[in-house]
Amino acid sequence: MFNLANILTGMNLVCGVISIILSFSGQLDLAVYAIFIGAFFDFCDGFVARKLNLVSELGKQLDSLSDLVTFGVAPGILMFIMIIIGVNPDNLIESQSSNTLFYDYYVVQEFFTWVNGTFYEIPNTFDASIKWLPFVALIVPFFALFRLAKFNLDNSQSVNFIGFPTPLVAILLSFFPLYFFLNMQDWNSQPELVFWIYDCYSLAIITFGLSILMLSRIPLMSLKFQKLQSKENRLKIILILISVVSIPFLKVLSIPFIITLYFIISIYHSIKLNHNEI
Repeated sequence: MFNLANILTGMNLVCGVISIILSFSGQLDLAVYAIFIGAFFDFCDGFVARKLNLVSELGKQLDSLSDLVTFGVAPGILMFIMIIIGVNPDNLIESQSSNTLFYDYYVVQEFFTWVNGTFYEIPNTFDASIKWLPFVALIVPFFALFRLAKFNLDNSQSVNFIGFPTPLVAILLSFFPLYFFLNMQDWNSQPELVFWIYDCYSLAIITFGLSILMLSRIPLMSLKFQKLQSKENRLKIILILISVVSIPFLKVLSIPFIITLYFIISIYHSIKLNHNEI
């Protein structure tokens, strides 16, 4: 039961729980990094299981349970908080501070303002029906649950994916709180497009849309290296190399860039695969 692969899977789960705790503590950047570390453990457990011949039904179930927390619940909570902040983002601009600790406290303060308005009927900016909007973010773990269960039963996804895998959606959703937190100190100088994206309604639509992609029929390339000499590995190596090079230059913007590139390469790979089959 407690072999190396399953222990790594458990570490993935722990990262998800830590991310949730950090989210409610206002430390959105650390909450995102916890999800990234969880994704690393998620990759390692499968790699170790295959290399050490530790693949088992128990490990498969443990992996899905861990993924539900780290890539379903944790990003759902992050977007839950981001939608709350997006209800009245002018509060941040009006209370800009040079104190780093202020920004952690700002996130916590906005969350408890929502709690007061929603559950204790204390008059504030969350008095109207908008106070229920953050619950849209719970669609992330809801769809992740069905995605993971479907994946366990679908033998056609043993090599490549059909629909967006939960780690991919989690990382893409993590971009929004990470970009917000890293740019909070000069938020008032952000482009108009950024303000539009970080509006509560825009964030709710984005969250819902990305969640639906988990149950879509879009074919995506897996990053597993099945055969050392396979031509498919060339595309995967190109994607990995471009991703590694882009991170130092684009920083947080490398997240949407890498995922967009991955999506384009996956579509090309799917078209080429279908052509070969014909």
